[in-house]
Formats: sequence, C-alpha cells, structure tokens
Amino acid sequence: MPANIRFWVAFGLLLGAAVLLHAVSHGEPPVDTHAVASFPQTFGGWRSQTVPIDKAIIEAIGVDDYVSRIYAQPNQAPVLLYIGYYKTQRTGVTIHSPKNCLPGSGWEPVTSSRLQIRGPDGKPALVNFYVIEKGLDRQLVLYWYQSHGRIIASEYWGKIYMVLDALRLNRTDAALVRVTSPVFPDEPQSRARLAAFAEQILPAAAQISPK
Repeated sequence: MPANIRFWVAFGLLLGAAVLLHAVSHGEPPVDTHAVASFPQTFGGWRSQTVPIDKAIIEAIGVDDYVSRIYAQPNQAPVLLYIGYYKTQRTGVTIHSPKNCLPGSGWEPVTSSRLQIRGPDGKPALVNFYVIEKGLDRQLVLYWYQSHGRIIASEYWGKIYMVLDALRLNRTDAALVRVTSPVFPDEPQSRARLAAFAEQILPAAAQISPK
C-alpha cells in the first residue's frame, strides 16, 4: 500500500476513534493506582533511586501518576525507567509519544525499529526501539504502551484499543513505559541489557493498567 494511502487510512481511523470516544463519553469507574505507588524499587540485582520530574513538566504532559527512577547494579550501565499513567483519556489528555518528546528535549533519533522481547506470559511482544543521540552522547530507548494487560508498540493500535475498551469496559486508562540506557560498552550488549531489564519489569508494569 502506498505511503500516502496508509497515512490517510491511519488518519481516518484516529479521527473516527476520537469521534466515537466523544460520543460514548461518560464517567469512568475509579481506578486503583496502588500498582504505581508500589512499583518495585529493586529487580534482581538492580537497585533504584528516584529521579524527580519538574512540576511544570508533569502539568504539561497531563500525567496522573508516574514512576521516574534510575536503576543500577555493579559493572552495568544504569537504566532510567519512566512510567506515565493516565487514569482517563476522555478529556482530551492523551499519552505523549517519545517520538515527539525526545526531539523536544534535544535528543535526535539515529535509528528506529521494533524489538521483540518476552512478555510476562512467555509469549513474544513487540516494543519500540530507538537509538538517540545528543552531541557525543548516544543512548538506547525501549518504549511501549501498557493497556489492560496488553503490550502495544503501535500508537494507532493504542488508540483503537482505547476506543474498544471504552465501549467494552468503560475504561480508557493506560500507561507509557520507557526505559533508557547509555550505549556501553557497545550497542549489541546495551540492547541485550535493556531488553533483559524490560522483561524483568513487565510483570509489575502489567499491574498498572490490568485487564
């Protein structure tokens, strides 16, 4: 399918989803955010320290709750974890994609693709994989959308599932999960380290927006 046709098909799907979501908009049941507040501070040999986020940034992205920590262990490059949780997306507040946020903070994408990791159920799951750089600093990023037990890489499918869940469950809550680490000592080892870390946190991340 030509790229321009794919664009208009995707645009039509997103527009239709927005209209439908508005048409069926009504109050959502209260959501327990205990899984965000109690997100584990250690995973295996990884121990964490909280990284505060400026209040102005929190207000700008409209997130309801979040996890921002740096995880470290001996002889390994650190991993920065960010989870942004949204209780509802009916009011015009939607999850900010790293594709837009990273360039805005000075990071430029070098390559982008999808990476397959092992989900909590042992089945393969696709996540977004980016190599980014700022000056001489180069880092790797994995991110995905966590929604009602699903691991979603595609933003378009994330929107479609949001509308379906609004109709089926009367819920639009979801989370963005992003893990970042410097390239050290080389890209293949860094990618393997980041994928292994992501697999460790998946069971806990799945509890943030459960089925």
